[in-house]
Amino acid sequence: MIEVRELKKDFGQVKAVRGISFTVHKGEIYGIVGPDGAGKTTTLRMIAGVMKPSGGEILLSDQKNGKAVPGRMGYMPQNFSLYEEFSVWENMDFVGSMYGVTGRNIGTKGEEILSLVGLLNFTDRPAGKLSGGMKQKLALACALLHEPELLILDEPSRGVDPVSRREFWEILYRLNSEGITVLVSTPYMDEAELCSQLAFMHHGRILLSGSPNEICRQYSWKVLEIRSPEKRIQKELEGFSSHDINSFGDTIHVAVEDAFQKTREIEHIFADSGIGDYSIREISPSLEDVFVEFSKD
Repeated sequence: MIEVRELKKDFGQVKAVRGISFTVHKGEIYGIVGPDGAGKTTTLRMIAGVMKPSGGEILLSDQKNGKAVPGRMGYMPQNFSLYEEFSVWENMDFVGSMYGVTGRNIGTKGEEILSLVGLLNFTDRPAGKLSGGMKQKLALACALLHEPELLILDEPSRGVDPVSRREFWEILYRLNSEGITVLVSTPYMDEAELCSQLAFMHHGRILLSGSPNEICRQYSWKVLEIRSPEKRIQKELEGFSSHDINSFGDTIHVAVEDAFQKTREIEHIFADSGIGDYSIREISPSLEDVFVEFSKD
């Protein structure tokens, strides 16, 4: 579906994308994951044909840079780009006309898509009056009007609430089950786990690629997960001999070589510090563990 070969993009002296290569096969949900400034948005803009590469090539359905048939692709940029003064339906009608979807077709198809994304009861509401999650759903609905085979989504759930994020991904899964290939960028590791294949970008390069399980297997350390209501847990671990210590939400992950020995050492530290309310166990490495490790400068 998509083949990227040695793709590059320079902005003057800044090398935003540095010769990356990857392949997205038909039927996949392919995630490009990485922190802000990694080059994710620039990469998707080049694949979508809205930005010219500085080097390399992009093959989409056997077409090279910028030659892809627009009707095969739906592109949803990171920032909301529809008309906020237009109603939901007016935006759908306008975008549909740009793709040649008009008249009875826009009515039938538009209602079907708005029902899918949960906006059928909001057709008269101005886009500017929608919540962040609803705006993203409208943008997705507009990207689907011409029945693309490929969806390119640039951080589609950034800035929306957790419930809207979950609903959005449920929609993506349904579309994917119906045969639409999805290329999506995200900074969220929980979303990365929902993809069938991943590429981890950092400073314009792809450092890791593969399925989530394949990527996690590249992590060579044991991981101890510590949970405790005690706020001083991480401070008590200062100076503890380990490969790495990171806080993820309400847990602390400690990367070590010998899980059994280091568990005993941590237990002694907590006992000496008067910390008794905690749990510690060895867990499988998460994508967060892997990406923190490989994104170190």
